[in-house]
Amino acid sequence: MIGVYNYTVILTYMSLVSSVLGMFFSLGINGARPHPEYAIICLMVSGLCDMFDGKVARTKKNRTENEKKFGIQIDSLCDAICFGMLPSIIGYSIGMRDWEDIPVLIMFPLCAVIRLAYFNVAEEDRQSKTDDLRKVYEGLPVTSVALILPIIYSFHKDIGSECFPAVYGAALFIIALAFITRFKIKKPSMKTMLWFIALGVVEVVWMLYKTKIK
Repeated sequence: MIGVYNYTVILTYMSLVSSVLGMFFSLGINGARPHPEYAIICLMVSGLCDMFDGKVARTKKNRTENEKKFGIQIDSLCDAICFGMLPSIIGYSIGMRDWEDIPVLIMFPLCAVIRLAYFNVAEEDRQSKTDDLRKVYEGLPVTSVALILPIIYSFHKDIGSECFPAVYGAALFIIALAFITRFKIKKPSMKTMLWFIALGVVEVVWMLYKTKIK
């Protein structure tokens, strides 16, 4: 079979599976009502998988150049779906269905794909010159939506069902611009990543409490 199927890409594939499930939850499964809250949790699971997939891949010391390049490509392709498409589908699910919402729902995945393509080119060029790990990111990493959007969604009942789609849409618009804006962000350390995980756990607990999922 074509492709790579060893442990170095398992988390990347799991991230994609989680986000596709999130899309099903957003739109409703087998006639059931949509559950955007479950989709948000799937988004967070995808973010968790993406947080460690690169570290797992680097534990395999005998990776071929083609395996390394495949890892870069498959990671970005999955990220485009997980952190580009899923947030827009969640937006549609929660009520962004007017004509003025459509440009934002299209803009968001477009900006995510542009940033990912730019990252691929820059990363391949960087790796051809050095074996050092990347220390900074240019633009807002697309995976950041796995933390930002759950925080926003956790307040959807406080904001109200009529106003929340506009708030969510404004967040998508700002985040999309941040994807393609040239500024540098320091790559988080392992300690920071553990804090992100702790924040994610708090977000899930808070969101489940606010939405009263039983």
